Amino acid sequence: MPKEITVDIVSDTVCPWCYIGKRRFEQALAQRPADLDIHVSWRPFQLNPDIPAEGKDRRVYLAAKFGGDEQAKKIYQTIRDAGNLVELDFDFEAMDRQPNTINSHRLIDRASQLGMQDVIVERLFQAFFMDGKDIGDIKTLVDIANDAGLDIDETLEYLESDEDVERIHKEDLVARQMGIQGVPCFIINRKYNISGAQDPGVFLSAFEQVMTEEDNPTKPVLAKV
Repeated sequence: MPKEITVDIVSDTVCPWCYIGKRRFEQALAQRPADLDIHVSWRPFQLNPDIPAEGKDRRVYLAAKFGGDEQAKKIYQTIRDAGNLVELDFDFEAMDRQPNTINSHRLIDRASQLGMQDVIVERLFQAFFMDGKDIGDIKTLVDIANDAGLDIDETLEYLESDEDVERIHKEDLVARQMGIQGVPCFIINRKYNISGAQDPGVFLSAFEQVMTEEDNPTKPVLAKV
């Protein structure tokens, strides 16, 4: 029988390393043993929970976070280089707004009920990092949902309500209480953490060790990282 592993990915939709981590994780999935089923869920985390609901001017945000455009360019060059290795072409100059991400996380959560969570996550990353779209804007989120095949009217009604807002905030809080301070963080079988956008081999090694532990439950071999 196939073996099963669950992976909860704690991330934020404005985190470039989360997008890079997604690609590296996907590379690991493509190389995993044929008899291993992996069930993935995306969990919310807000890197900038204090950003107002309407977002913030990107230049103002960069000035506060990095001390201005020049310092930001140096930092983002490292991210660009890492992105290029997994065929991601980040366009940081296209971004005008730094969004509050609560509604994007709500959309991801909504999509999970329809089995389309990964599709929406990918489109949100694409919209923000490649197209420079404001993924805190409800109209933008509805367009993303529509392009993915979700119902426009239902999505708009949902996002204009406050449904699940409190629960998403609580999930974010739980992640912090677990000790997660940065993302991405990959939680395997609700027990073991892999922090950061690790190389595919790190994930493959973790999968192998978890499978070994399942076969030998009295001899755990995977340390929490």
